Amino acid sequence: MVSIAVVVTLFVAASLHFTACQLNSNNRPIIGILTQEVTNYVNGQLHPDHYDSYIAASYVKFIEGAGGRVVPIWIDKPKSYYEDILSKINGVLWPGGAADITRKGGYADAAYKIYKIAKRMNDQDIYFPIFGICLGFELLTYITANRQMTLIPCNSEGQTIPLEFTPEYRNSSMFQNATPEFIHMLSSYNITANFHHFCVTQKMLRTTGVLDQFRIMSYNHDVNGVKFISSLENIEYPFYGLQFHPEKNLYEWIIGKHIPHSERAVVAAQYFANFFVSEARKNFNSFQSEREEMRHLIYNYTPIYTGSKNILFQQCYMFKKKNE
Repeated sequence: MVSIAVVVTLFVAASLHFTACQLNSNNRPIIGILTQEVTNYVNGQLHPDHYDSYIAASYVKFIEGAGGRVVPIWIDKPKSYYEDILSKINGVLWPGGAADITRKGGYADAAYKIYKIAKRMNDQDIYFPIFGICLGFELLTYITANRQMTLIPCNSEGQTIPLEFTPEYRNSSMFQNATPEFIHMLSSYNITANFHHFCVTQKMLRTTGVLDQFRIMSYNHDVNGVKFISSLENIEYPFYGLQFHPEKNLYEWIIGKHIPHSERAVVAAQYFANFFVSEARKNFNSFQSEREEMRHLIYNYTPIYTGSKNILFQQCYMFKKKNE
C-alpha cells in the first residue's frame, strides 16, 4: 500500500511537470470566473439586501491556491463585453450552482458567447482554456450540442465516491501527467464530492451528435445506479469538465454535507486546480495597463460570510448591477 506521503510527493512531481513541459509560461495568469444569477432562496437568506449575481468564494480560492488571480465576468452583457474581457484574461472557469441553463439570458447565454469566442481564439492559435465544474460541466456539454439537452434526471446529492476511469484517461490532457499512484488514489477512495440532480450520459451525447467531440475519462453511478460521466474534455479544444466539486474539498465546511477533507481529498482537489491554472499559463493575453488590471480583479470586492445562513457555501461574492 502506498502511503499518503508518497502519493503527495508523486502528485507534486506531476504538478510541476505541467509547467516544466512549457518552454514559455505566463507566471501571472488571470482567470475569469463567470458570475451567475442568484436564486430566490439565496436572496431570501440574505434579506434585506437584493443581489443580481454571485460567485462562491471557494472557486476564487481554488484558482488563487494554484497561483492564479481572478476577474469576475458579468452576466447579461453584450457580445462586445465578452470579446473585450476574454482578450485580456488567460482562461475561464464556469462554476457550479443552481442557474437554469435552458433559460434565456444570464449564466447560460454569457457562457454561450464565451464558448464561441474561445473556440475562435483557439482556431486562431491563441490557446484559451475553459474549465467547467458541476453545472459548468453540464453547461459545457449543453452548449457544445448547440443547446440541445444532454442531461437526464438523477440523484447524486452528497455522494462522495471514487472515479471509475475509462482507458481514455491515459490519452487525456487532464490526466496524462498523473502518476499511477495518484490515479489509484482517485479510483480507490471516496474523495470526489457530487452535488447534482442532473447527469450527462454517453447516450445523451450520442443522441445530440457530440459524443465524438469529447474524450470521456471517467464515469460514476448515482444512488440509484444511473451511470453518468464524471470527467471529460473536448478532443479538439482545451475545454474541460468535472461533474464533481474539487473546490469543496478545500474550502467548503458545511457540516452534514459529506464533503471529504482528508489528506487524499485535498491532494486530489489541488491537482485539478493546478492543472487548470497550468493550462491558463499557456495563454499570454493581458490588460493594457496595470491600472486597468487592478480595476477588474476580484480584490475590489469583499466576500460575505454565508455559512451561518444555511447556504451551502461558506462565503460568497455578491454583486449588484452597480458593482459592474
